[in-house]
Amino acid sequence: MNIKAYISIICICLLPFSKVVAQIVLQHTTCEMLENPLGIDVQRPRFAWHIISKERNVMQTAYQILVASSEEKLKANDGDLWDSGKVNSSESIHVIYSGKPLNSRLKAYWKVKTWTTAGQSEWSANNYFTMGLLYYKDWPKGWIGFDRAFPWDNIKTDSRLSARYFRKEFQSTKQIKSAAASIIGLGLYQLFINGKKVGEDVLSPSPTDYTKNIKYNTYDVTSYIQNGKNAVGTILGNGRFFAMRQNEKPYKIKTFGFPKMLMNINIVYTDGTTANIDTDDSWKGTADGPIRANNEYDGEEYDATKEATGWNKIGFDDSKWAKAEFVQEPTGTIEAQMNENMRVMNTLKPVSISKLAGGRFILDMGQNMVGWLQIKVKGAKGKQVKLRFAESLQENGELFTANLRNAKCTDLYTLKGGEMETWEPAFSYRGFRYVELSGYDYEPTVNDFVGKMIYDNIKTVGTFETSDALTNQIFKNAWWGIAGSYKGIPVDCPQRNERMPWLGDRGAVAYGENFLFDNGRFYAKWLQDIRNSQKEDGAIPDVAPAFWRYYSDNMTWPGAMLLVTEMLYKQTGDITAVRDNYPAMKKWLGYMQDRYMVDYILTKDSYGDWCMPPVTIESGRGKSADKKYPSALISTAYYYHFTQLMIQFGKAIDNEEDVKTYRILGDKIKDAFNQKYYNDKDYYAENALTDNIIPLYFGMVPQNKVETVFKNITNTVEITNKGHLSNGLVGIQWLMRCLNDYGRPDLAYTVATQKTYPGWGYMVENGATTIWELWNGNTADPKMNSQNHVMMLGDLLIWYYENLAGIKSKSAAFKKIVMKPEMINGLNSVNASYNSIYGMIKSNYTKTAGQFKWNISIPANTSALVYIPANNKNEISEKIKSIKDLKFIKMEHNRAVYEIGSGDYAFVVENK
Repeated sequence: MNIKAYISIICICLLPFSKVVAQIVLQHTTCEMLENPLGIDVQRPRFAWHIISKERNVMQTAYQILVASSEEKLKANDGDLWDSGKVNSSESIHVIYSGKPLNSRLKAYWKVKTWTTAGQSEWSANNYFTMGLLYYKDWPKGWIGFDRAFPWDNIKTDSRLSARYFRKEFQSTKQIKSAAASIIGLGLYQLFINGKKVGEDVLSPSPTDYTKNIKYNTYDVTSYIQNGKNAVGTILGNGRFFAMRQNEKPYKIKTFGFPKMLMNINIVYTDGTTANIDTDDSWKGTADGPIRANNEYDGEEYDATKEATGWNKIGFDDSKWAKAEFVQEPTGTIEAQMNENMRVMNTLKPVSISKLAGGRFILDMGQNMVGWLQIKVKGAKGKQVKLRFAESLQENGELFTANLRNAKCTDLYTLKGGEMETWEPAFSYRGFRYVELSGYDYEPTVNDFVGKMIYDNIKTVGTFETSDALTNQIFKNAWWGIAGSYKGIPVDCPQRNERMPWLGDRGAVAYGENFLFDNGRFYAKWLQDIRNSQKEDGAIPDVAPAFWRYYSDNMTWPGAMLLVTEMLYKQTGDITAVRDNYPAMKKWLGYMQDRYMVDYILTKDSYGDWCMPPVTIESGRGKSADKKYPSALISTAYYYHFTQLMIQFGKAIDNEEDVKTYRILGDKIKDAFNQKYYNDKDYYAENALTDNIIPLYFGMVPQNKVETVFKNITNTVEITNKGHLSNGLVGIQWLMRCLNDYGRPDLAYTVATQKTYPGWGYMVENGATTIWELWNGNTADPKMNSQNHVMMLGDLLIWYYENLAGIKSKSAAFKKIVMKPEMINGLNSVNASYNSIYGMIKSNYTKTAGQFKWNISIPANTSALVYIPANNKNEISEKIKSIKDLKFIKMEHNRAVYEIGSGDYAFVVENK
C-alpha cells in the first residue's frame, strides 16, 4: 500500500469521529459560578460548563478536568495540580476540585472535555482562577486611615464626612510578569494606579456587618504598573461603615467607625522574585479633597476647586498631605468577595427638561431608576449647582419628596471654572426619575445629562414577552425594580432613609428574580449575612446584615432564610447552600419552638399580612400602612411549611434522623392548626384570603376539605373582590401559584391583568415604571410609601415563567424540566427564555382558534416532560423531525405528555 492510499484510508476512518467532535462544544465554563474569577478563597472550588450541541438527546456520560499551574502545562495537557482522569458521570455543574492544595496567590489554569451520547467534545477554551490571600499573615501588618472628623465635617447632626485620599509612590525595577492588588476599602473605595482607575466596579466592596466579616476584592493590575516609578492612590467613601445616621437612634442603628483601608499589591517579576506594596504609615493622606461629603441617604458634595491635579500620579507634591495613620482593624473575619461588585450597567438619556420658577429646571429621565446622574456644566469658579432627586412630581410640577423622609437625596457641585466640566458622584446613589436643577445661569439641555443605572454586575438571564401589553409592562417594571435593588445586599427601596435588606421582602420574590437574573452568588452571600446576624440563642433578625437591630421574633421575616436556601437548591442545584445554612435554620426553628410554641401553635408573630390593601382606594387616602396585625395562624402555618422544607433539606444532605423529627413535629402542628383554625363553614379563621391560601398551598388542609377551602378562596377573589387580590406581603407570595395549581389559572390571569385597584396593573395605569411598596401607593401616607419596592411582586414572576411560559424545574437545577404552559383565553402568545445553570431553555407559543404552535429548546444534559395541549396525540406534529420519534407517555387532562431530550422542537397542534 502506498503512502497516499494509507493516508486516505486514515482520513476516511476519522471522518465520523471528527463530525461527532464538532457536534459538541463546551461554553460558559465557570469556577465557583464565576468566569475566570480573581482572588477566591474557596480551597476546593467547583467547576461547571454548558454543553452546546445541535443534536437531540445529548447527555453527558463522562468528563475530564485538567488544572495546571501554568498555561504552558495546560496546553501540553499536563494537569500538575489536578487531572481528574475520565470520570464516568453526568455531572456538569458544581464539580468539586480534588487536586493538590491551592496556595495563596496561585494562578491556576483549567479546561474540561466531555464524553456524551453524541460523541466526545474537544477540550474547552483555557480558563483560569486565582487564589486570594488565604491567611491572616498574608496581609500587611496595618490598616491605615484617619480615625477622626475634620473641622469641615459635621458628624454630630448630619453624618457629614469628607472622603479620605491616600497615595504612595513606589519603584518597579525589573520586568514584570504579573501583579495583583488585594484591597479592602471601608466603607467604599476607588483604586488608581498611575492616574488610571482600576477596573469598572463602583460602590465596592459589598456591604456586610463589619464586626462579623469583611470582603476584599482582587484585581489584575499587571497592565497598570510600569517599569520604574509608579504611584498608587485610593479614595475612601463612607458607605455603610460610617453609617448614614451616626447619632440617630443608637439603640437601633449600627455604625462601625471612620473609613479605613488595607491593601497589598503583589508584583511577580519574570526572574521569579516578588515585591509587595503594602499599606503602612509611609503613605500620605488627606481628607481636604474635593469630595466634601458623601452619604448614601443625603448625596454627595463635590468642590472642584479642591481638586489636586495629578494626586494619583508620580511626581505629585504631597508635602502638605499628612502621614497616613495606623488605625484599629475591624473585628470581622477577612474574606474574599465571591459575589460581583456593582457597576454602571445601563445609561439613560433624559426625555425632557422643563423650567420652574426661580431659575430652576426639572429633568425627567422617563423611568424610575437607581443610580446617579452625570452632568456637564460650565460656569465661573465657585459657582454651585444643586441636584435634588425624587421619584415623582407634585401636581404643581415641583418635586414630591415627602416619601424620602429625612433623606436629602441632593448632590452639590462647585465649579472650578473655565471649560465645560463633567462630573458624577463616586460614593452615593439614589432612586429617582426626576431631578430638580438649580444654580445654572443658562438653560441646560437634556444633552448635558446622563442617567447611570447601577446594580451588581450580574447577567440578565431571562426574557419574557406575551401578547398582552399590560403583562409585558408589569414584567418590565419588575425588572427595573429588582435590578435597582441589587446593592451587594437586596435593599428594600433605593430612595428614602432606609434602603435596608429586609428579609420578609424577598421570600418568594427571590425565587421569581432568579428567572430574570443570574443571582446565585448574590443570594449565597446574603444567606451568609443572615447566618452572621444570628444571635447565640438562635434569634434571626428582620434585617440582615443587621444594620438596624430588629430582632422581633416572627416566622415570616427570618424564615426567608429557608425560602432563599430552597430557591438556590431548586434553581441552581447548590447543595452547599443547604449544608452551609442548615445548622442556622435548625437552631432558629428550635429557638422559636422553645420560646413560643404552645400545644403546637406558634403564638408569636410581628407583622401579620403586612401592608394589606385598604378596602377601597379612597379609604386608604392619607393613612399610614405602617400597622402590624400579628397572626398566630400565619406563624403556625409558616412553621409547618418550614418543617417540610427541613425534611427536603435533610434528605438532600442525608440527615435521616432530622427528617424523622421534622416529619413528626409537622404532623402534630398540622393537627393542632386544623383543630384551632378550621371551622364548620369550611374556611380558616375569619375567611381572609391569606388565611385560606397559606394552609391550602402548604398542604395543611385535610384532603376531604381541599375542594371546599379552595372554593372559598375563589369566591373571595372572584365575587367578593370582583376579580382582585386582597393580600398583603405574606399572602401575595402564594396567591398566583395557589390559584393556578388548584385549577384556576384563568382567575390568576384575571387578577394579574386587572387595571383597577388593587393590582399590579393599577400601578401601571397610574404611571408606575417600577413596583410600588403599597397597593394604594398613589393615595397612602407618604411616610412609608416607596414607589420602587419589589416586595409586592409576590410569586407573580414565578407564575409568569412556570405557568404562563411553562418553564419549571422538576428536579434540582432543571436537570429534569417540566414544560406545561397554561392555556388562558385572551392570552394568545408567550415567548420566554431562561438561561439555566445547564443552558438555555426556551418556550415560544402562539395559538389561534384552529392551531397551536410551540417552539421549545432544551439544553444538553437535561431532559423534559412536555405537556402539549391536544385532544389526542394524533393532532400533533413535530416540524423538525417526526413526532413518532418522541417518547409518548400518556394523555392527561387534554394534554399529550411526551418525554424528550435536549434540542430544538417545533410542535404544531391542528385543532379539528
